[in-house]
Amino acid sequence: MISDPHASQRAMRQLRRAAMQRGVIAVLDIGTYKIAALVLKLDPDATPRDQLGIGKMAGQASFRVIGAGTTRSRGVQFGEVSGMAETESAVRTALQAAQKMARTRVDHVMVCLSGGNVRSYGLAGEIEIANGTVAENDISRAMAACETPDYGAGRDVLHAQPINFALDHRTGLADPRGQSGKRLSCDMHLLTVDASLIQNICNCLKRCDVELAGIASSAYATGMSALVEDEQELGAACIDLGAGATSLSIFIKKHMIYADTVRMGGGHVTLDISKGLQVDFGTAERLKTVHGGVQATSMDDREMIELIGDSGDWDKDRRRISRAELIGIMRPRIEEKLEEVRALLDAAGFSHLPSQQVVLTGGGSQVPGIDGLAARIFGQQVRLGRPMRVRGLPQAASGPSFASAVGLSLLATHPQDEWWDFDQPIETYPARSLKRAVKWFRDHW
Repeated sequence: MISDPHASQRAMRQLRRAAMQRGVIAVLDIGTYKIAALVLKLDPDATPRDQLGIGKMAGQASFRVIGAGTTRSRGVQFGEVSGMAETESAVRTALQAAQKMARTRVDHVMVCLSGGNVRSYGLAGEIEIANGTVAENDISRAMAACETPDYGAGRDVLHAQPINFALDHRTGLADPRGQSGKRLSCDMHLLTVDASLIQNICNCLKRCDVELAGIASSAYATGMSALVEDEQELGAACIDLGAGATSLSIFIKKHMIYADTVRMGGGHVTLDISKGLQVDFGTAERLKTVHGGVQATSMDDREMIELIGDSGDWDKDRRRISRAELIGIMRPRIEEKLEEVRALLDAAGFSHLPSQQVVLTGGGSQVPGIDGLAARIFGQQVRLGRPMRVRGLPQAASGPSFASAVGLSLLATHPQDEWWDFDQPIETYPARSLKRAVKWFRDHW
C-alpha cells in the first residue's frame, strides 16, 4: 500500500477542516499567464460532518467569495514552477490583493495545478463481506484490495476516488453501506503527478507564510465548474485551453474517470504570431485577443490591421496585414492542439460513453470560431463552457479563464470522497505498529 500519500493527504484534509471551522479559506490557481486567488467565506452553521460518506460530498458548506486577486504569472512554464523567486512574488501579490479586498488574513490555501505530467489509472478490488452487511470497514478493505500500479519513482498520488461499487450482481451503487450481500467490489480512479511539482508548490507557499490545505488537478477542478449536472452524469469531456498547457478530463456518473494534459497552449499561438509577423510578444498577444480567429472569410482579406512597433525601423514599425494572414498563422497551431486532444480522447475510449458532449473552456476558448473547428475535429457536439455562478464572484472573474479557480472553490467546500477519507484496514499496518494496536482496541472494546 502507498501509505505516505495516504498520511500526507489526510493531514491536508485536517487542515482544510480546520480552515472551514475558522470560516475562511483561499484558493489559488497557478497558471502560465496568470495567478488567480479567491478568498472564500464559509457559512459558520455548515460545519463539516464527522462521518464522511460515499456519494455525498464530504463536509459540505455554503460559501461566498469575499476577495479576488489576479496578477501576471512569472516563473511558471507549462503549468510548472520554473523560477521559485518569481513564482513566490506573483503568488504573494495575488494573495495580498485578495486578502486586501476581503479585509481578512488567510492562513490556509488550496491549489490547483495544470502541469506535472498527470497520468490516470483505473483500479479494481473485490472482497468478501464477513457479516453479510456492508460496514464502513468493508469500504476501506475494498479500496485497499485495489491493486496499486507501479507508477514509478518520483511520482505522488494526487487523487484516488472510488467511482463505482458493486454488491454481488448489482453494480452502479453510490453508497453500499447497510446493504446485504456477500461480495463487494470497488472501482477506483487514481491520478498521479510528478512529486517535484508538489514539492515546489509546498516550498513556494511556505515562503509566502500560508499552509497548504489541499491540491487538486486543474483538469478536475475545471470539469467540476464548467460541466452542468447532466453532462457530469451522462458523460462529457471538459477541455481547458490554458496558456501553457491544455487539460482534459472525462466525467461520468458525476466522477472524473480520466485526466491528461497536452503541453501546448495559447502561449504557443502567441509565439507563432510573434515569429511569423516579427513583432514583440506583447503585440502578438494583443493581435490574438483583439483580431484573432480560426475561420477566415472573404471579408478578412479586406480587413487590414495596423502593426505599430517601436524598433526604430519605420518600414517595419508601420505595416499593415490582413486579418486573413493572422488567422492563417493561428489556425494550424490550434488545429494541432485539438488533434492532440482528440488522440487522447480516442485512447481513453471516449467514443464508448453513452454521451459524447465536449465542452471547451479556459482562456483559449474565447478565440472566435474555435467551437466550430473543434466540432469538425472531434466529430461530436461541442459547446463553450463558462464557470458556474457562485455568490460574491466579481464580474471580472466570471469568464472561462477562471473556470479552474471557481471549480477549486467548489472542491474546497464540497470535496468528493477520496481514499484517504476512510481509515486504512488493520491488515495494512505493520505487524508491530502501535497504530495497529490502538485501532484493534478501538474496534473491539
